[in-house]
Amino acid sequence: MNLAGALAAIVGTRHVRAARAERVTYAMDGLPTHRWVPGIVALPGTRDEVVAVVRLLAAAGVPFVPRGAGTGLSGGALAGEGAVLVVLTRLNRILTIDPRARIAVVEPGVVNARLSNAAAPYGLQYAPDPSSQTACTIGGNVAENAGGPHCLKYGVTSNHILALEVVLADGRVVRLGSPGGEPWGPDLVGLFVGSEGNFGVATRISVRLTPVPAAVRTLLADFPTLRAAGEAVSAIIASGIVPAALEMMDQSCIRAVEDSVYAAGYPRDAAAVLLVELDGRAETAVAAETASVEAILARHGARSVRSAATARERERLWQGRKKAFGAMGRLSRDLVVQDAVVPRSTLPDVLETIGRIAAEHGLLVSNVFHAGDGNLHPNISFDGTDPEMKARVEQASAEIMATCIAAGGTITGEHGVGIDKLRYMPLVFDGDSLAAMYAVRRVFDPAERVNPGKVVPLHACREWVR
Repeated sequence: MNLAGALAAIVGTRHVRAARAERVTYAMDGLPTHRWVPGIVALPGTRDEVVAVVRLLAAAGVPFVPRGAGTGLSGGALAGEGAVLVVLTRLNRILTIDPRARIAVVEPGVVNARLSNAAAPYGLQYAPDPSSQTACTIGGNVAENAGGPHCLKYGVTSNHILALEVVLADGRVVRLGSPGGEPWGPDLVGLFVGSEGNFGVATRISVRLTPVPAAVRTLLADFPTLRAAGEAVSAIIASGIVPAALEMMDQSCIRAVEDSVYAAGYPRDAAAVLLVELDGRAETAVAAETASVEAILARHGARSVRSAATARERERLWQGRKKAFGAMGRLSRDLVVQDAVVPRSTLPDVLETIGRIAAEHGLLVSNVFHAGDGNLHPNISFDGTDPEMKARVEQASAEIMATCIAAGGTITGEHGVGIDKLRYMPLVFDGDSLAAMYAVRRVFDPAERVNPGKVVPLHACREWVR
């Protein structure tokens, strides 16, 4: 029996994709600049099927790549012709919600937003909220250590994962962490979260749920310059107030949103807008913080500050922000969403430098990002069928990354390294550090069969001991 037939015997013929026309569907993730067609695609439907698939591939010595919804933005969930893509979207059950312990146990294919919806009747939520939360899966969030607007106050995915059941490369099943967190020994959950599929497949994920805040205020401030908006961000954080979210959009992004079905009422003539959300248990405390933030925004040049008067208006403001990437599809055939982090104090200078890089290469760059924690997302609009333009995009991307590193930042905040940022890793880590990462990976996957060719650039390391 060939490999496709053996996989079909485990997951069912309907859940194996062997024809090229079917496999091409999985050739990209959310980043259009990398295209790998997998050798075979298998879609297991249960935890036991995942284990059986992984053991079959281990016996055959075949590499594989775990994949969720494919919304990632680093090429991390792509598999080549010699590998099997193991798609986990059928494992989509919320297994338990314990409102007293504030814990949920889910399978990896559960869509992020669905978990919060299921927890809402108990007054609870799952705090990490990537912009793709209506499509991305919890398993993918674990792989990338995903963030989101409200992670400024509540933390990224790693702050909300308590325990994991993991299938290793050889098919062994291990359990990391504990329902109450991990109070002893190495933090193996923290190590696994953000490992980008290099260590194995998570089949059970225990997550921390948090109370839905009783009081929420959402503000929209618009500014005549990007620099003024950036300085306002630093001033808010310097005041000691930590908003639940603090997001920025520039004029190009604002106009794309306002021209789309996601129009949120952002002022089209603003150079930048800030979306600031404050929340808490007591209305009086949130109202006091809101007044302080409004005063800071005014002192730093905000032309106007508007507060959402109703839940519907608040939802509309957030819809414009979260659907901004989709709205930018109006600007060009293709879009590269970059991801880097810089110190908040450097935001004004870095944004101005990004603008200069875009002008020098004749490219349109739109900025929409998590300003509160300095996590930038410069979005480059381009036509992927134009080789000369693609080359300019690659060069501009490299210059943007170099700018962020020079400012004291790093190359990714939440989208991961994948294959897209491999070339930048030696700019941030020396050979010994990369060697240590590689050594840790081989503890989990000695044969390097799980998501090969991602995250750690082997050629850049000083010495490998095998």
